Amino acid sequence: MLNAFMALSLYNTLARQKQEFKPRDPTHVAMYVCGPNLYGPAHIGHALSYITFDTLKRYLKFRGYHVKHVQNFTDIEDRIIETAKKENTTIEALAEKYIARFLNEMDALNIQRADAYPRATEAIPTIVKMTQGLIEKGMAYELDGDVYFRVRADKDYGKLSHRSLDEMEAGARVTVDERKYDPMDFALWKSSKPDEPAWDSPWGPGRPGWHIECSAMNLNEHGEQIDLHGGGQDVMFPHHENEIAQSESYTGKEFARYWVHNALLHLPGQEKMTRHLGGLVLIPDALARHSSDAIRAFILGTHYRSPLAWTEEGIDAAERGLERLRAAVRLTPSPSPQIQEQNLRRGESSSLDAISREAREKFIAMMDDDLNTAGALGVLYDLAREINRARGEGANAETLAPAQATLQELAGVLGLTLQEPKRAVTDDEAAKIDALIAERNALRAAKKYAEADKVRAQLTEMGIEIADSAQGTTWKKVR
Repeated sequence: MLNAFMALSLYNTLARQKQEFKPRDPTHVAMYVCGPNLYGPAHIGHALSYITFDTLKRYLKFRGYHVKHVQNFTDIEDRIIETAKKENTTIEALAEKYIARFLNEMDALNIQRADAYPRATEAIPTIVKMTQGLIEKGMAYELDGDVYFRVRADKDYGKLSHRSLDEMEAGARVTVDERKYDPMDFALWKSSKPDEPAWDSPWGPGRPGWHIECSAMNLNEHGEQIDLHGGGQDVMFPHHENEIAQSESYTGKEFARYWVHNALLHLPGQEKMTRHLGGLVLIPDALARHSSDAIRAFILGTHYRSPLAWTEEGIDAAERGLERLRAAVRLTPSPSPQIQEQNLRRGESSSLDAISREAREKFIAMMDDDLNTAGALGVLYDLAREINRARGEGANAETLAPAQATLQELAGVLGLTLQEPKRAVTDDEAAKIDALIAERNALRAAKKYAEADKVRAQLTEMGIEIADSAQGTTWKKVR
């Protein structure tokens, strides 16, 4: 059941301010997130966006909403056609290859699957219907088999990006075509060229423009109106701006109530990570070096509206932080009866229960404030510290269990499994590493620091990175 005092606020790009989230149906959220263009593999910049909206969906569900999450696959577009020609394959085969890869990579990142993955090619009848309707309303026109949207006929055009048409035209990604009535007019339907995929239409064989695809898929899956539309800041203009224009001109109704845009991930020294510019970190490469939890914690450690630089050091730090959370939820051997009696006398159980309740309240407050995942992670680390402290003072498993359950539940809202990362070593190698770490720790305990440093150097030479904490020494293979 929904919390009666729910006050989730999200930054609405349309309003340029944080607003209380109120879907049209008090119990249901219609959510659409722009999916990948299937001309190449996804990269870690895409992962940032999908992790962000996966976390938002998880939190909406945690708060009691029923969420219908739709995420499209763009399987017909200029770059898909170009890539298919270069690889001597069909657009269908290219799309199938990258859809399968994308879904596997999202699973590996613990990103929950959408409720529907419509494809642009499956929405052609709706695209044709919408395009015809816009022509009839005087909002579009046909030229030699091409159909364009009349941007200046839409008095609200520009309300999402908050720029005038003249400002937009100066820096827009627009197709040069002297036939267009206005340079800013954009294609709803493109006449076919030789050796290109084509579908029948009232204007002759052709294919849809990029922007109309999402409007049609939204209409098919959600109807005329949705609650929340998500995507990266890089598609706010012109893609999302054009979605609003054509959808609202066609239906006469508000299209999306809330527009949520994530900032972009980049490598140090770059503006953003894009497939056509290069400088990519592909998702399998990132997962080969880091756990999915570490990647999520690294991304969620920065607010979704703030740009983020991808660094190995940052992800390693996230992994070390996660070890504190993992340690907190590990099973605890029962202490001696004497220590259990001491815990009972000092009220250890009731104290930890109160801390857990307070942590839950703080977590919700952070997430309610425009999905402040960095603050929410901080709450988890604080709760883990209290659990680890109580364990260190001899708290038994029964005392720790409720707080551990709270920590595991709240971590799950962020998509963190808190499972031990898989070690990319054999059992024999792991046994050798553990033995060397035990030897080093014994040397340190004996204050033989120089000898302990030699053991650490030996581990480093083996490609093993170690980290010391109050909970012990952890290690991972880094090469």
